[in-house]
Amino acid sequence: MRNQIIDAIKNQNLISLYYDGGIREVEPYCFGVSRQGNILLRVYQISGYSNSNKLGWKLLSFENIKTIEILKGKFENIRIEYKKGDKAMTSIFCEI
Repeated sequence: MRNQIIDAIKNQNLISLYYDGGIREVEPYCFGVSRQGNILLRVYQISGYSNSNKLGWKLLSFENIKTIEILKGKFENIRIEYKKGDKAMTSIFCEI
């Protein structure tokens, strides 16, 4: 699953994943490790389930991602709010 996420970030593919109770469609931006040693995925959620009923920027715990599907669709435009070197991560595997 890690390699799928890295490939999706490199190719700017949309991802469909099951996380915390439902399916979400996301744009993956950054994949790395937090100060506490947790593996995290920074995404922009564009549709699907959300506990908060809000779309937008999310920080997902890798261990809570149950399934993942790399979609054919791509996100061409990088969201201007995204800043490289995500501050939530001390080590980054891959980022836009």
